[in-house]
Amino acid sequence: MTILRRNNVRVTGKVGGRAVVLAHGFGCDQNLWRLVVPALAEHFRVVLFDYVGSGRSDLAAWQEERYATLDGYARDAVEVCEELDLRDAVFVGHSVSAMVGVLAAAAAPDRLRSLVMVCPSPRYIDEGDYRGGFSADDIDELLESLEANYLGWSGAMAPVIMGNPDRPELSEELTNSFCATDPRIARVFARTTFLSDNRRDLKSVAVPTLILESEHDAIAPREVGAYVHAAIPGSRLVTLAATGHCPQLSAPEATAEAVIAFVGDLP
Repeated sequence: MTILRRNNVRVTGKVGGRAVVLAHGFGCDQNLWRLVVPALAEHFRVVLFDYVGSGRSDLAAWQEERYATLDGYARDAVEVCEELDLRDAVFVGHSVSAMVGVLAAAAAPDRLRSLVMVCPSPRYIDEGDYRGGFSADDIDELLESLEANYLGWSGAMAPVIMGNPDRPELSEELTNSFCATDPRIARVFARTTFLSDNRRDLKSVAVPTLILESEHDAIAPREVGAYVHAAIPGSRLVTLAATGHCPQLSAPEATAEAVIAFVGDLP
């Protein structure tokens, strides 16, 4: 099976334009980008894919050892770029994929020349003066709940992650996305996500970087956005007029506009 089939790769948009690679977060798939794709496609060649184990990827290709660290997801991203022979592409990573983008850009600097981090978090657990938004006990409880009853966890956590209680259809969509994921795979991806610590990797980022954060985000509060901005030299921080951890769904126009403006300023 080719990489394109393995990762359910889809390419749309402007032929010959700069490539923009959209990478989804935990429990999601490329479908969560659908509201920003039309605007991006007017300007760029847009590449969408599912990590192995997510969406319509080839589940038979999933290996727990590979995907027990973010390096495995970064390998997926790099292999997609290699298969398409992308050069100077922009990697747009949502949530944990923001850190996947950091790792992928370091591994393939000729292919990924800039980063857009949508609601990133290099570490979810508070430590010393660092505020990630969760205590160690919070994350332990979250993972225990997920492992004990994944479907129940999905229904309870989706509204917290999405925010926007006045728009329940958004939480319902995220719940459905979570529930469509194989629980065994979700458990591994969750541990990989919520126990990760990529703070040291931020200092080595040497490509143009845009950080997008929401005004209110229960998963990646604004203290985290400020930390990432301070850690990456020359990065740009934009606070979207959005609520929740998925602005590509709750504020797609603002999200697309920010990406278009950033990429338009690139050399």
